[in-house]
Amino acid sequence: MEGSTFSELNWKNSFLLGTPGDDEIGGVPRQVPGACWSRVHPTNVPDPKLRLWSNEVGELLGLQRGDAQILGGNMVVEGMDPYAQRYGGHQFGNWANQLGDGRAITLGEVTAGDKILELQLKGPGRTPYSRFADGKAVLRSSIREFLCSEAMHHLGVPTTRALSLVTTGENVVRDVMYNGNPAPEAGAIVCRVAQSFIRFGSFQIHAMNGDKATLEQLVDHTIQQHFPKHSMSDDASLIAWLNQIATETAVMIAHWMRVGFVHGVMNTDNMSIHGLTIDYGPYGWIEDYNPNWTPNTTDARTGRYRFGQQAQIGAWNLARLLESISPLMEDPERLYECLETYYTAYEEQNNAFWADKLGLDEFQDEDETLVTQLTSNLQLVETDMTIFFRLLSTMEKPDVDHLQFAFYDSENIPTDEWNTWLASWWKRVGGKPNHAVMKKTNPKYVLRNWMAQLAIDAAEKEDYSIAVELLELMKTPYDEHENHEEKWFQKRPEWARHRVGCSMLSCSS
Repeated sequence: MEGSTFSELNWKNSFLLGTPGDDEIGGVPRQVPGACWSRVHPTNVPDPKLRLWSNEVGELLGLQRGDAQILGGNMVVEGMDPYAQRYGGHQFGNWANQLGDGRAITLGEVTAGDKILELQLKGPGRTPYSRFADGKAVLRSSIREFLCSEAMHHLGVPTTRALSLVTTGENVVRDVMYNGNPAPEAGAIVCRVAQSFIRFGSFQIHAMNGDKATLEQLVDHTIQQHFPKHSMSDDASLIAWLNQIATETAVMIAHWMRVGFVHGVMNTDNMSIHGLTIDYGPYGWIEDYNPNWTPNTTDARTGRYRFGQQAQIGAWNLARLLESISPLMEDPERLYECLETYYTAYEEQNNAFWADKLGLDEFQDEDETLVTQLTSNLQLVETDMTIFFRLLSTMEKPDVDHLQFAFYDSENIPTDEWNTWLASWWKRVGGKPNHAVMKKTNPKYVLRNWMAQLAIDAAEKEDYSIAVELLELMKTPYDEHENHEEKWFQKRPEWARHRVGCSMLSCSS
């Protein structure tokens, strides 16, 4: 078998060496001032079994199919130095102070070609940052994270990756909807992979607590290790570094909007400094085009993290990061430049995506009216976003009948409004929309919640075939896959309209 074993990988521990940490190893949940991390070992589990494996991520790491004892947290090999990261965050707009890796433990960093990648177990037990929780994860949330990480990558959306999913052989008690009905569920652990898991909140915790020395060390380490083209030598250098974070964050969120993805819990502790989608919890893809939809029941009343507000929340979160860096600036007022960078980058990327989605040669100012009218029409009746844009990508003449499958109620299609818009669009593209670009921008398949739920339902009966099928399908989401069309190229079925796990999710999801 090709590839190295875990013990043969070239392990690094730059985060531990470059930042201050906790003197105590493990221990009970507690406040850990002045630290960026705490060493901690995963909790042993009774019967770890490797259920899902990403060959692509394994190849990226030069790793052969994994060992369930290691990926389940029962074994630490030489070179690993496991730890949990400390960070803070604004949760739903409110400062929560110390949060940290309450159910994640980093095994270490691995040299993979010209990259250094961090391997982290999600759900391996309690850490000093678990607060009142057990630090474990359940099968349903682990399947959702594993499949979505890989699906997003192949959709072209910047994301953390998933290497493996291991079941633990134990039950974990969860109250899935936080409504006073806890029940035991199968436990599981995902191994996820990224350049790092440093977040906006990693810097916030030190700035908000007035710990400039630790903040300075973390910024210095982060720039040297992950942004070597930058430095922190002066204001201009810090601004250049933050501009890169601002741009990459804006591009990521523009991608979310392109494919109809809703993160669901855009707290500042869930924002990667690498512009990666991170922490897959109550996420979802909008089925019908509804800018006000959020999959997160915790956010149902205010809709803070709804689909149509994600770009604005990205800016708000970035502003909190900028505030946390301000103690290191001679002239903090200059940080406003980074917000302008974010807004400009988002507008440019979003407009470019609209041009590609509609098959235009380039986005022009007058195209804003075309897009505004389109998004208005999409909300007149229940309309599937993914199917609509995919069918639009194959349109040969401007006729709403070609789009009929995208509507949930085919008896009440607003024909006049659509034919008016289609005529305007057809004129704009000169009767020749760029179908090739459209098909590369508008996926045929996304990991809809009801699809993931089918994989979960089967896995809970020891059947992982649907999860494997979806993993393979999502490797080429822009292809036709005619053998899968009737099965997966579908609107949300009625059984999923109000089912927990499909239309309703919580932060335990």
